[in-house]
Amino acid sequence: MSGTSASLYPPITGIALIRLSGWLPLFFVIALPGIARRPAFQPPSTLQTEQNTVRLSADLVTLHATVQNSKGNLVSGLGKENFRVYEDGVIQQINSFAHEDIPVTVGLVIDNSGSMRPRRDDVIAAALAFSNASNDKDQIFVVYFNEYVSFGLPANIPFTGKGVQLNAALSKFATEGKTALYDAVAAALDHLKKGDRDKKVLIVISDGADNASRHSLAQIMAEARQSEAIIYTIGLYDPDDPYRRPGSLKQMANATGGEVFFPESIKEAVPICEQIAHDVRNQYSISYIPTNTNYDGKYRVIQVKVEAPGRGRLIVRTRVGYDAPVRP
Repeated sequence: MSGTSASLYPPITGIALIRLSGWLPLFFVIALPGIARRPAFQPPSTLQTEQNTVRLSADLVTLHATVQNSKGNLVSGLGKENFRVYEDGVIQQINSFAHEDIPVTVGLVIDNSGSMRPRRDDVIAAALAFSNASNDKDQIFVVYFNEYVSFGLPANIPFTGKGVQLNAALSKFATEGKTALYDAVAAALDHLKKGDRDKKVLIVISDGADNASRHSLAQIMAEARQSEAIIYTIGLYDPDDPYRRPGSLKQMANATGGEVFFPESIKEAVPICEQIAHDVRNQYSISYIPTNTNYDGKYRVIQVKVEAPGRGRLIVRTRVGYDAPVRP
């Protein structure tokens, strides 16, 4: 799918039509392949030899890690020496490390199916709360979905920041129809590739199970593994909803280092979105060159541990793995 291919979706009046994405990924899902993939490898700034140039540019794996204590509070002040990175159980040497508030490219993926009508104003307030708490240099775009997928911004404006354009994009939230969640995530992952920020995030907000997508959950998960996006999901489910399938939101978030939320009340959406913004701005960036030099396309498991004496039990969230590249 292409982020500009209107032929894939029936037109929607007044909205620019669109269509989701490990070596690395950010989703805002208040619910995110067959998509052209953006290389998930980060080239280094200095190189020793031509051989190193090929190896580093092709192999560098970058992780964005959130560290919390047992109470769920974000933990700052850790250094490179506190982290241990393992790939398929083998410890890796950390090549670069940073703990900075860097701007990100963010997709707000919002369910506007008919069942979302009574939640409309609260969802818009939550999206604005995320924006207000985020970095001023973030690139933001909005994806709406019912049985169709559409962009909130005009076709000639791929991203915006805080302010009038974002407010206008969110005002197009018209609730009707079914739920093509997976198609929306596919479109958002695809659109992230147009951003020039080093970190990508999706926030997905939905109140129901997918019942209208051309994509499957398996396809989305495969694309998410190859993306550079961190996916946060918010499930606004009714407890007695027979069609609720929280597993899909959990899988998207857990695999990419994001987090899934199931608020008991829609009023919790605003503080949740503020929490996500703080999470994104307080992550540790860790890069390493894998000791496994086989370009075999196989899945590799990533595990990050933190050792910080005196800080109690610490929990790390980051993406859990990626598919190795295949040598041409």
